[in-house]
Amino acid sequence: MTTFDADGITLHKVREHVWEIPPEGGMRVPARVFASERLLEEIAEDKTLQQLKNTTHLPGIEGHAICMPDGHQGYGFPVGGVAGIDAENGCISPGAVGYDINCGVRMVKTNLEYDDVRGTEEELVNQLFEAVPTGLGGGGIVEGDRGTIDSALEKGVEWCLESGYAVESDLDHCEDEGRRPDADPSAVSQKAKDRGRNQMGSLGSGNHFLEVQRVTDVFDDEIADAYGLSAEQVVVLIHCGSRGLGHQVCNDYLREIEQAHSGLLSQLPDKELAAAPAGSQLAEEYYGAMCAAINFAWVNRQLITHRTRTVFEDVFDESWDDLGMELLYDVAHNIAKKEVHTVDGEQQELYVHRKGATRAFPAGRPEVPEAYRDVGQPVIIPGSMGAGSYVLCGGSESLDVSFGSTAHGAGRLMSRTQAKNEFWGGDVQDDLRDREVYVKAQSGATIAEEAPGVYKSVDEVVRVSDELGIGDKVVRVAPICNIKG
Repeated sequence: MTTFDADGITLHKVREHVWEIPPEGGMRVPARVFASERLLEEIAEDKTLQQLKNTTHLPGIEGHAICMPDGHQGYGFPVGGVAGIDAENGCISPGAVGYDINCGVRMVKTNLEYDDVRGTEEELVNQLFEAVPTGLGGGGIVEGDRGTIDSALEKGVEWCLESGYAVESDLDHCEDEGRRPDADPSAVSQKAKDRGRNQMGSLGSGNHFLEVQRVTDVFDDEIADAYGLSAEQVVVLIHCGSRGLGHQVCNDYLREIEQAHSGLLSQLPDKELAAAPAGSQLAEEYYGAMCAAINFAWVNRQLITHRTRTVFEDVFDESWDDLGMELLYDVAHNIAKKEVHTVDGEQQELYVHRKGATRAFPAGRPEVPEAYRDVGQPVIIPGSMGAGSYVLCGGSESLDVSFGSTAHGAGRLMSRTQAKNEFWGGDVQDDLRDREVYVKAQSGATIAEEAPGVYKSVDEVVRVSDELGIGDKVVRVAPICNIKG
């Protein structure tokens, strides 16, 4: 049997791209890593594998703890991690969801082709940068008073529809139609609401971005046609989350759960995995607050979509509707959802924790929007700045292999500090410009932190996903211009 050793942890190769850490000590289930040998070597460079082992200690975890091919070290639970946990007798863990609740990505289509955009790149990137708030701290498209925040937390994109920032098709093409019905705004602290009130419609900082792209490769003509995608088509990718509100929700409940459920915490190998038992008051309150933060993030991306449509109208002198700026899909990362999956041959309700992972349901699953139900859910996987991104389709093996999940991006190789020591923002910007990619950000440091060399190969991540059958390649897109915080 082929094995891989990493700092005292031995993984056994189960089959191509599947590596397993067998149960030992307090592990309740095996841990599995989906990766090529190249990616596994990169994953093994930090604490990802130990964090994955630790995850298997969570009460009620079923099947396997999973690390996706873009996995890297996170808070307690690895980024790129997936865990299905019994929703009745298990637990829910804020650390296994993450601080940026519903950090996610959406793609907006256009009927423009690349030649239509040539010559407008600088105007486009400058106007987008002016129109969409970026960077740390405050500044949003909508200033939210108490009533506005509560309504957005409760209704999600439905609030945007009522307020004139969305159309019906936006809801139809969003995961969960852009609204988690279990959202409970009363479970969100005032501090969290205050942090979010002036951030509605903003990219924030870090790895969040808005990128205009063109379709360069079509791998599946039938599914691409069902998605309305074709070669040389121009699309827009929007990647951001719940800003300070989601961060505060996570922080609030981590502290409360650590204190209230110290007995459970003492049984876990890492306090960062602090969890509330299923059915407990804190589990219900956290779930309601998390769902509200999920809704806030969808509102955030929808407001940015609205402003983006306005910019395209101005630059190309046509209405956004005439430009075909329809939402393809919006997928959520950093989320725990109650879903029914087959476990040991029986249907079971689970809290499926996806931290830096994407839902990837295949054809036929009722949660997939009607427009895509016959082919499968769109999956959007952004690459590093300048490296290109992919649209996949939920793979036929995903429900059996990964609780209907796949990767969410390229995955970091370097910390932000390492990146700033290794790269100079101005040089990265110039290099990208030489490749006809126009980038604008609040600072050179931001560009350095997100340089292409900071991330794993998105091509390799997607290859593994495709070959495992958990997310099938549909199209590849390349950047035209990009704005960052």
